Amino acid sequence: MKIIKNAQVYSPAPLGKKDILIEGEKIVRLADAINEYDGIDEVEKIDAGGHTVVPGYLDIHEHITGGGGEGGPTTRVPESQLSVIVGSGVTTVVGLLGTDGISRSLENLLEKTKSYNELGITCFMLTGSYGLPTVTLTGDVERDIMLFSQIIGVKTSMSDHRSSNITGEELIRLATAARRGGLLSGKAGFTCIHMGDSPRKLEPLFYAIDHADVPISKFLPTHMTRNPGLFEEGIEFMKRGGFIDVTAGETIEDNRKVADMLVHAFAEAGYDNMTMTSDGYGSMPKFNEKKELIGLTYSTPKSLHQLIKVLVKEKDVPLEEALKLLTITPARVINQTGIKGTIAAGADADLIIYDDDMEVDTVFARGRLAVDHKNILMKGKFE
Repeated sequence: MKIIKNAQVYSPAPLGKKDILIEGEKIVRLADAINEYDGIDEVEKIDAGGHTVVPGYLDIHEHITGGGGEGGPTTRVPESQLSVIVGSGVTTVVGLLGTDGISRSLENLLEKTKSYNELGITCFMLTGSYGLPTVTLTGDVERDIMLFSQIIGVKTSMSDHRSSNITGEELIRLATAARRGGLLSGKAGFTCIHMGDSPRKLEPLFYAIDHADVPISKFLPTHMTRNPGLFEEGIEFMKRGGFIDVTAGETIEDNRKVADMLVHAFAEAGYDNMTMTSDGYGSMPKFNEKKELIGLTYSTPKSLHQLIKVLVKEKDVPLEEALKLLTITPARVINQTGIKGTIAAGADADLIIYDDDMEVDTVFARGRLAVDHKNILMKGKFE
């Protein structure tokens, strides 16, 4: 057992100063003071010193087996590292494939997902790929979701010159299979849609929600801050009850621009239907007007907390509202409400303690100490 004492808790709602009792992987109690274990040496006590304690972050769009490849074999991005993930405050990850659905296989993604769960964080994955027909493990999206505990949805791409130009009807069929697989297995069964720069924007998605019975909440278009026109359609999608996902920027200046877009969206559609992800270890290619590759880099989960800080410290967004992007809202999308993204009795003990400068200082993942005063303890076997 562990007790975190003197914590200024954001659940993400502000709860004031609390003590947090952890047993195994779960939070079992929150109280103003938990003192009955003070004389028991076997119960570990951690003094938060009045610092802010928030839920561990959910990064529900991360290329944990690496992405890229748009410039040939030498441009394949390396696989993710657990130390970088937990060092960024991320305790729950959803892995997925990128442009390359051939040399980056679902089999490899499944094994990487299993390894992260064994090492101490929580990891899920999506079946599917950019291409059509989409790649699967069993030959069928619905079967993948139903038969593999790790698979919670499907990934596709839309309105991108690298995509397969999915139509509204094709999107309906894909999302219906994912939805049914989710119902049969008790999972989210959602469809994650990589968005590109095509003038079509969300046209196939609006067609799908207007012509099918799949709930709008089961679609998640991502990279929605890619351009202003796409983002405006995303705001309309949120107003209709859908969720959108935004990608954190590569640099502080990028994140300031993203933050300005988010503040605009918050004013238009509120704080509750947007998630933020890193697109970690996915390629960040740059193409010219002829769609020729002229540059390529990749992102990491470190960008997530930087954007949270920009929102809070520079844009005056309340911490409890900014935190929704990485906590309770992605937990809703992946059907983990009450388990992930919250500090409450019965939730997983995924916690971050900030330091005086609002940096990630200490991290617990499923009750285990993953980062101790910026010293990363939870790492991959070969890091």
